[in-house]
Amino acid sequence: MVKSKKDLIYSLANTYELPIDVVERIVTYQFKVVTEIMAKGEFETIRLPYLGKFSVNKSRVKYITDLKNKK
Repeated sequence: MVKSKKDLIYSLANTYELPIDVVERIVTYQFKVVTEIMAKGEFETIRLPYLGKFSVNKSRVKYITDLKNKK
């Protein structure tokens, strides 16, 4: 059983006979996309098949913004 991200990458690279750096980019790309979309500040929900939905609670954003403005 694969226990870490590094083990997963090596396992996939060996199984599909791909370079390790290519497999690593494939594995991490989807999370980079989620980060970029949420960084825009539009707070739309992003669904990654087999992983779930990622969203930002708008009331939490307001709370954090209010805290920053108080300082």
